[in-house]
Amino acid sequence: QVQLVESGGGSVQPGGSLRLSCTGSGFRFGTYAIGWFRQAPGKEREEVSCITAGDRSTFYADSVKGRFIISRDNAKNTVYLQMDSLKPDDTAVYYCTASNYQCYSVWEGYDFWGQGTQVTVSS
Repeated sequence: QVQLVESGGGSVQPGGSLRLSCTGSGFRFGTYAIGWFRQAPGKEREEVSCITAGDRSTFYADSVKGRFIISRDNAKNTVYLQMDSLKPDDTAVYYCTASNYQCYSVWEGYDFWGQGTQVTVSS
């Protein structure tokens, strides 16, 4: 059974940090590109970041570039999203996704999706 499980969400003050984790099972995690999307209330879902399988190329949305870092540990079947200098606009449910081919900018391009973890940035 394929699973993607996000963890690490929570509440933090502006300027704070969180590290999200995405752990996969039931598929060859190390051969999949892993992406992060987020959706805030009343807003469309948007891609945040992605890391490929082979050369571990990374992608970041302009809104998070320089503040977020994506990395992967295939031995643990886990991808991390280190989020620093958090802003209230980063408040959203964060989802991880997996693709057997490449990173995509659209949700539908992926093969598997997690259930999400809430991130709230507020003073």
